[in-house]
Amino acid sequence: MKPLPLLLALLAFTLATAPTSSSAAGRFSQPDSATHPDLFVWTDTCNVHVLRDGDAALLIDLGDGSVLEHLGEIGVKRVEWVLFTSHHRELCQGFPKLASAKTGPTQLAAPEFERALFEKPSDFRKMKVRLGDAFTIHGASFVRPPIQPIPLDRTFKKMDTFTWRGRELWCVDTRGSSPGGMSYFLKQSGRWLGFTGDLMLDGAKLHTWFDSEWDYGFAAGVWALANSAAQVAGYDAAWLLPAHGPAIREPAKQLEEFQQKIYKFERLYVRGYPVTTFAGSVQDRISRPTAVPHVWQVSPHLFKFRGPGFFPNFYLIVADSGHALAVDCGLLQTNVLDTAIAGMKQHLGLKQIDAMIPTHMHGDHFLQGPHLRAQHGTKLWALDRMADVCEHPEWFDYAAPIQAYGIGVDSVRFDRLFKSGEVLDWEGFKFTIDWMPGQTEFALCVSGMIDGRKVAFTGDNIFGDPADPQQNGHEAMVAHNSAILDEGYILGAQLLQRLKPDMLLGGHSYVMPQPAAFIERYHAWALAMRDAFKTLSSEDDYRYWFDPFWVRAQPYRNTVKRGESFDIALHLRNFRTRAQAHRIEIHTPAGLIAEPAVLQGTLESEARRPFPIRLRATADAKPGVHIIALDITRDGKRQGELFDFVVEVLP
Repeated sequence: MKPLPLLLALLAFTLATAPTSSSAAGRFSQPDSATHPDLFVWTDTCNVHVLRDGDAALLIDLGDGSVLEHLGEIGVKRVEWVLFTSHHRELCQGFPKLASAKTGPTQLAAPEFERALFEKPSDFRKMKVRLGDAFTIHGASFVRPPIQPIPLDRTFKKMDTFTWRGRELWCVDTRGSSPGGMSYFLKQSGRWLGFTGDLMLDGAKLHTWFDSEWDYGFAAGVWALANSAAQVAGYDAAWLLPAHGPAIREPAKQLEEFQQKIYKFERLYVRGYPVTTFAGSVQDRISRPTAVPHVWQVSPHLFKFRGPGFFPNFYLIVADSGHALAVDCGLLQTNVLDTAIAGMKQHLGLKQIDAMIPTHMHGDHFLQGPHLRAQHGTKLWALDRMADVCEHPEWFDYAAPIQAYGIGVDSVRFDRLFKSGEVLDWEGFKFTIDWMPGQTEFALCVSGMIDGRKVAFTGDNIFGDPADPQQNGHEAMVAHNSAILDEGYILGAQLLQRLKPDMLLGGHSYVMPQPAAFIERYHAWALAMRDAFKTLSSEDDYRYWFDPFWVRAQPYRNTVKRGESFDIALHLRNFRTRAQAHRIEIHTPAGLIAEPAVLQGTLESEARRPFPIRLRATADAKPGVHIIALDITRDGKRQGELFDFVVEVLP
C-alpha cells in the first residue's frame, strides 16, 4: 500500500495518548467471602480467579497480568500455577509479565486440545489461506491465539483431574465458546464451584458469537455449547465463576434457560432448506435439456448447467444477436466450460460472451472468470462494493476468498463497476444491478425481464422450494462473511419484497418460480434470527457481540522487510446512536513497532472511520509471520485483545 496522507497521520497522532497501559483499572472482589474466604476475583481483561492457600495461589486465567502486581494485597507471595480455560488472548495476554513477576516461578496448564494454539500461535495465521485451514471457516480464522508462544508445563484431557495443595480440581471439556474450552470444578463445603470460562455468562448469555462460529452455518459450535451446558448442569454447582461478568449463584435455572435459548436458536440458524439431504430434488423443476450435453434451458434466452450432484455457479443470458451475458462462473472445470461454450456456438446460436457478473465476493462464484477473460474475451463486471474484497482479498479476513480455492487465482480485477441501482442496457434487455446483502454484505442482485418474466439473480442468499411452506430459503448465517442481519439478510429480503420477481435464480443452479410467499417467509426468518441472536448477546447492542470486524485493520495481511515500514488503516465502527469513546492499544511482538501505539478518542454516532497507523520492523526483527493484537477499551469497558492482524517479516 502507498503511504497514507500526512494530514491523516497527524490526525491519528492527535488522537493518541502516550501511556501504553489501559486506563480501565482492575480490582479484587469475593463472590462468597463467608463460605469461600480464600476465593478472590481480579477483573481486568477478564476475570482472574485466585485460589489462595497461605501465601501461595493458583490462578484460573491470567488476563492482562496486572493481578500479579496486587496479590500482596491479599497476602499472596507466590503463584504456583495458572490454569487457562481457553486460548483466547484476553485470558492469557499477561503471560509476558510472569517472567518479571516476583511471584514465580509459575507453571502453566491448559486444555490439551488447544496446546498448539498456545505454543505455536502463528501457525494459525496464514498469508495465503485455503478452505481447509485448521480452525477456519473456509479460510477465515475463528480462533484468537496469543501474539507470542506460551509454553505449557501441563495439559489436560477432557476428564482429567488436577490436585493442588490437597484440592482436587476436575478438568471438564466444555468446548463451545472455544474449540477446546475447559472448565475446572472444585468441591468445597459440600458443593461444587465451577470455573467455566466463557461457556455461559450471567443472565444465560454468551460472551461473543464469533468465537462459537466454527463452520459454514452448520452449528457445530452451537451444539457444543448446549452439550457443555448440560454437562455443567449435572454438577448442581453452588457457584459458576465465568471468565467475564458476575459470578452466578445457584446457576441451575440459568443453565436450563441457556440450553432452551440454544435449542430455539439452532432451529432458526441451520439452513432454511434441505441442504444436506434433498438439495438436488429442490434445485430446479423448470429447466429442460438442450442439444448441448449438460446445458439446460430455463426459458428461450436463459441457460444453465445441470447434472446429478452438480452445483456450479453459471447462468447465461443469450440475446437474439448471439451475444451473451453470464451471471457467475465458478465451480466448473475449464474443459467442461469450454466444451459447453463450443456446443452452444454450434447448436444454440451463441457467438460471444460479452461479460460475466459475479453475484458476490466468494471465490466459487467467479473462479473461472479469469479463464473466460483469457480464452473468450469476456469482460468482468461487478458492484463497486465488491471491488476491494475481490481484487485484494488479502486485505481482509473474510470467509471463502478466491485465493482459498487453491487454483492459482489469488485475485480478480474488474473491467466495470456498477453503483447500486444502476441500469444496464444490453442487447435489448434492461437489467438493474442492486446491492443485495445477506450471506455477505459484498453482494448484488441482477433483476430484469427475460422471456416475459421478471427474474432476479440472487447468488447465495436464498435457496429451496418456494412451494414448500416449511422452507424459508435462508442460506448460511456466517458472521465471518461480514453479515450483520440488520444490514444483511433483512435488507436483502426487503429488496426482494420490493422487486416482486416471478422467478429467483439462485447460486448453485437453483431455479425458484413463484417465490412471493417464499420471500415473505424469508423476511420473517431474518427478523426472528436477529431476535434469537439478541437473546444470547451479552452486549446491549448485539452487533458488537456478533461482528468480528467492528474493529479491524486493513490490510489484514501485510509484508515488510527488516528495517522498513508500512501503513495500515485501523477501521472503527460505532453502532450506537450516541458518541462512543475508544482506546485501542496496538500490541506488537518484539521487532515490530506501531506508531502511534495507542489510539484514543471519540467516534460520532453510527459512524465508521479509518485511522492511519504506521508499523516498522526493526533491523533485527525475526523473519516469519507475526500476530499484532488490538487491545480494546470501549466506553470505559476493557475488552482486551479481541482482534488482530498479521505481518510477515521478510529478511
